Amino acid sequence: MSYKKLLVWQEARKLSIDIHQMSLNLPRFELYESGSQIRRSSKSIRSNIVEGYGRRKYQNDYLRFLTYAHASVDETRDHLETLFETGSLKDEKIFSDLCKRVDMIGKMLYKLIKRIERDI
Repeated sequence: MSYKKLLVWQEARKLSIDIHQMSLNLPRFELYESGSQIRRSSKSIRSNIVEGYGRRKYQNDYLRFLTYAHASVDETRDHLETLFETGSLKDEKIFSDLCKRVDMIGKMLYKLIKRIERDI
């Protein structure tokens, strides 16, 4: 099996692409600062899932990277909220949709982490 078959990775992949595209429409002064930060944190979710999956033989390593991915979910959510609260992300529908998806991925990661902890 490949990490690409993990639903949580598939959702994180789509999210990182959509956040990347959203960030390119931010005001110019946010493009390189907050835009860069949110792009990196959203891509970190999927990258840590991949790296953890590659170490899944070692359950504690797998858990560590999934925990990093979960922390990146929180970071991405915080960046989204900051962009919206400061008015740099003006579209409430886009904000709401991205937040729901970030939260869904967080829940998926939490369940995966709990399942692996139970199996140790």
